[in-house]
Amino acid sequence: MSVVIRLARAGTKKRPVYHVVVADSRFPRDGRFIERLGHFNPLLAKDNELRLKLDMEKVKVWLAKGAQPSDRVSRFLDAAGVAKRETRSNPEKAVPRKERKVIAEAKAAEAAAAKSAAAAAAKAKKV
Repeated sequence: MSVVIRLARAGTKKRPVYHVVVADSRFPRDGRFIERLGHFNPLLAKDNELRLKLDMEKVKVWLAKGAQPSDRVSRFLDAAGVAKRETRSNPEKAVPRKERKVIAEAKAAEAAAAKSAAAAAAKAKKV
């Protein structure tokens, strides 16, 4: 059984509030859960202390048991200093779209040239 610490959506339409819960990964997002650890209100200002409320003792216990936090929850835990979140690298996101297209076309042209050169070498080898 894979246990995860994740967000479960609550609140009304266009007014989301999330419960931070421990659940089996096979259960639906808003469905059954094992234990509720806190809540998150994204509509409040980032500096508001009521935006995120977590029971850190319960979180530490579940992490010790092997529960895996979701990406958003791992951000919360990293900000709180409970668990370190590994940095992700997405270098293509930093390149503007037009430049990415030019780079992709250049790679495709190189691949086509390499393929034709390999075909020519194979043909010369047969002769």
